[in-house]
Amino acid sequence: MTGQHTIAQTEQAVAELLGGLPLDFDAMMAVSNIYRASTAIRHHLEDLVLRTVDLTWTGFVVLWVLWVWGELEARHAAAEAGITKGTLTGVIKTLGARRLVERRGDPDDGRVVRLRLTPAGKRLMRKLFPEFNREEAFVVAALRAPERRRLARSLRDIVQHVEEHAEERRAALRQNTPGVRRSGGRVRAPDRLRQER
Repeated sequence: MTGQHTIAQTEQAVAELLGGLPLDFDAMMAVSNIYRASTAIRHHLEDLVLRTVDLTWTGFVVLWVLWVWGELEARHAAAEAGITKGTLTGVIKTLGARRLVERRGDPDDGRVVRLRLTPAGKRLMRKLFPEFNREEAFVVAALRAPERRRLARSLRDIVQHVEEHAEERRAALRQNTPGVRRSGGRVRAPDRLRQER
């Protein structure tokens, strides 16, 4: 655990703090541990693999997306990487300066920017990904192969459920508790969710 407290200590403190509330503690612990695991894995991979080639996590994800899918419109690359187009702009500027990614206009629509790996970007990914994968194997070494497959299926099911049902969930919650528009255009949580503890 990278923080000051172990997972067990944190779960005990949360149970003591929130024990009287009508909560789904199994769901809370599952989501909390997904977050903890993803944070620990990201830090591990950044420290042992990505830092050696001066890449950020987001930079690596963009390289991975372009390596897997080939040339993409910038907006599609951002969506595949799970980042905003604004974030992608900064990442591409950095990767472009290193001659790992090139951008070009679409021949049919000058407003569209297309991205692709350069030969140097492809070479880097071919060299880097086996090292990355060795650390992925280390991260799940405590699980036997059947457990790894079950974990992968369970996480895939969670992602699929959120992707398929989140919009209808948001719409239903908006009908019941309208949020307030913030200056940036995003809906601010209703007051009942922002009360001080």
